Amino acid sequence: MNRYSDQYFSYRILLLLLLLPACNVFLRAQQGQGQEWLDLSFTYIDGNKLDSAEYALKKYLEKDPGGPLNPFVLNNLATIQRRLGKRDEALLSYTAALGTYPKNTVFLASRAALFAETGKPANAIADYTALLDEKPQDEEALYQRGLLYLQMRNTDLAEADFNRMLAVNPDGLYPRMGLASLAKFRGDYDDAEKIYNYLIDKEPEMPGLYAGRAEVYLLADKPGKASADATRALRFYGQAYHEPYLYIIRCKAKLLLREKKAALEDLEKAVALGYDPEEAAVIRKAAGEGEKEKEKD
Repeated sequence: MNRYSDQYFSYRILLLLLLLPACNVFLRAQQGQGQEWLDLSFTYIDGNKLDSAEYALKKYLEKDPGGPLNPFVLNNLATIQRRLGKRDEALLSYTAALGTYPKNTVFLASRAALFAETGKPANAIADYTALLDEKPQDEEALYQRGLLYLQMRNTDLAEADFNRMLAVNPDGLYPRMGLASLAKFRGDYDDAEKIYNYLIDKEPEMPGLYAGRAEVYLLADKPGKASADATRALRFYGQAYHEPYLYIIRCKAKLLLREKKAALEDLEKAVALGYDPEEAAVIRKAAGEGEKEKEKD
């Protein structure tokens, strides 16, 4: 598996766990010192003014440094910091929350996802394992840990997690999505395609399924189908999609189809969404060399 499919498939699947709503329901019902700052943070969160929400939560923590709500406030603060791209600060906030409640499964899932985002799969696996010690049948944790095992090329442990999910929920989508990822990783593209076809028949409007199958098609040298599935996934995601993954899938597919202009447009969208500029430069260079070869033909 090449670097692209390994890194960016994992990046796509390792979802950002926005746990603010569940925590906010709890926090809104509480009273304590600095309550005005807590209330203000909810207003800012509702208005998507995350910089202001971060400031308000920090002020709350200053007003009530030993307050019983602080671990939950810290979890909110960390999630906001993640969304603002302040990952080092988010890690400190999540870790501080876990310092008080080391077995809290919400906090563990949050920090695990952050570790996964920042390229620390071993740390993420440790947090998901701690979570599973508390909730052995948690499908999300099993799924994410299985994908992380794949990222670390430990296919046996990944397969064990996906099969464990299947035993818990025989009709579930995510166990089969995990097994499709495993087949893809092993180069069994026909098997992976069959699993995605089965899942898409059951859930024809689930964008992640088209994204997964698009990568299978790209790896199997079926660029037309890869481009079409990436487009379908983007259409279903709509304005909620803010990652480079699908644009890179479609860019590479269009380059193979010799649609250079459209490919480079997708590449620019991917870079704007955080795709590695050095990787993008490699793709541009390959596109230029491909154009020269086409001119020779």
